[in-house]
Amino acid sequence: MGAADETRDGISLTNLDQPLFDSAGATKRDLVDYLDALHGRILPELRDRPLSVLRVRPGQEPFMQKNLPKYTPEWVRRTEVWAEASHRRISYALCDDRRTLLWFANQRAVEYHPTLARTGAPEHATHLVLDLDPPAGETFGAAVRVALLVRQALGDAGLAGAVKTSGAKGLHVIVPVTPETTAEEAAAATRALAAHTERLDPALATTAFIVADRGGRVFVDSTRAHGATVVAVYSPRIRPGAPVSYPIGWADLESATPADFTVKTVPALLGDRDPWAEALPAPQSLPAELVAEGRTIPVARVQAMHEGKRRARARREAG
Repeated sequence: MGAADETRDGISLTNLDQPLFDSAGATKRDLVDYLDALHGRILPELRDRPLSVLRVRPGQEPFMQKNLPKYTPEWVRRTEVWAEASHRRISYALCDDRRTLLWFANQRAVEYHPTLARTGAPEHATHLVLDLDPPAGETFGAAVRVALLVRQALGDAGLAGAVKTSGAKGLHVIVPVTPETTAEEAAAATRALAAHTERLDPALATTAFIVADRGGRVFVDSTRAHGATVVAVYSPRIRPGAPVSYPIGWADLESATPADFTVKTVPALLGDRDPWAEALPAPQSLPAELVAEGRTIPVARVQAMHEGKRRARARREAG
């Protein structure tokens, strides 16, 4: 690591004039300046949540970092989480302050993916996420139409949500819930809301986890639950032009262009405002009947795994 180009909040910032990544159209300095300018709006989304980041080094493919590296400064707060898949304890960062965010920026951490639960309360969700993923080659407009269906499904259940771009080609609808909501209840309600959305327009929306079964429709992903993460609002993405996940008012959704929201444009677009804080409804209690309905719906990923095995067996038998 070379000599520091600059120091902020005690963090030595290096190689600031290097390109951030291929096709970013931005430098590492642009990333640092962006995260610093927005730290007061990003940190509330990250605070007290185990954090995964997507980093990109020159000449390498982007990689997801969950476990903090050995060279992490001692002052970075962290929390240990048991990972069932790898049967080990993972030391996740808690990005609670500007200094930690600047340290991550200097590590070329571009994307910030916090958990849906806070540390100390992993079995309690703070919000539901409905992730709307349009099919390959489909326009953003398809995701917008399905987001409006999600809003209708929420309204039918007596709930409200806020919407943001994913920073890629999709949308995230976020529904804050009250602290007593368990992760299991949140997961069940998310499945029920996805099913309601699909029923409103099955030609446009689908809950099919297997890509081949989606038939060119927008996938309403209900699997962001329990230990899952979602990219934080205002987080940059490793995509051409370095776009960010950006809040859009429901009334502005149909006229929005996700590519307009980048690390270079967003600070000026926002000024002193925090449209996400303005848009988020207060935490809500989940209707018991919605949770009960969701409990009757199989978890999409598990259902897809069983269906994949069934199809493979059928192919073998047919062969």
